[in-house]
Amino acid sequence: MDPGIDAQLRRQSLWLRESWLWLMRTKVMPGYPAGTKPTALDVGCGPGFVMEHMRDVCHVKGVDIDPEMVSSARARGLAVIQGDAHDLPFHDGEFDIVYCTFVIMWLKDPAKALSEMARVSRRWVICLAEPDVGARIDHPEELGEVKDLVIKGIRSEGGDPLVGRKLRGLLGSCGLEAEVGVHAGVWSLEKLRQESEDEWRYIETAAGGLGRTEDLARAREAWKKALDDGSLFQFSPVFYALAKKDEGSHR
Repeated sequence: MDPGIDAQLRRQSLWLRESWLWLMRTKVMPGYPAGTKPTALDVGCGPGFVMEHMRDVCHVKGVDIDPEMVSSARARGLAVIQGDAHDLPFHDGEFDIVYCTFVIMWLKDPAKALSEMARVSRRWVICLAEPDVGARIDHPEELGEVKDLVIKGIRSEGGDPLVGRKLRGLLGSCGLEAEVGVHAGVWSLEKLRQESEDEWRYIETAAGGLGRTEDLARAREAWKKALDDGSLFQFSPVFYALAKKDEGSHR
């Protein structure tokens, strides 16, 4: 697996771990007897970083289309098989909870994948994290082009950088009514300092295929200056959506 992809996936899982577990413990777990762990499926699980966190609250399996990701997850002792999110290799209602993380944005047919997630779930279909780069804020003004570069870069790779705002409609197309919210995402200045190099590695990777090296260099210099003088502000909204199925429904 590409070390850069591995590092970014690990970063994302660490940022959001506490928020994910809070959602599970306050929104999902109260529906199950105390002391029990429901079964869960992680769709598009990648190397399994989120699965490792979810094991605190669920008996979790994973599925991913990439054999390299499957091998990486299995090497750490996780129960993962290879499969396509658009045609999940599981029975109707096989899991209590079916969730995904930073996956819907990359799928060719997200509604089809969510319909499959609903089919194999007994109760919950959850998008734990999907971004909306269109709502990203970078300040000062000289950093305004960062958002545009990341959006164009994601689109050039076949992704949807605005998928966060579409989650309610996508789940609604599968007959599911979703509770949609946004994870806390405003970093302190100290956190920005700690994450600065990795954040810029992500930005440059996302926009790398556009050939805008001069624009990136100019924006990075403005970022560094704002970080040094304490005026830097950055917010990248990441949305979640929780949908509970009707009892007995295996659509």
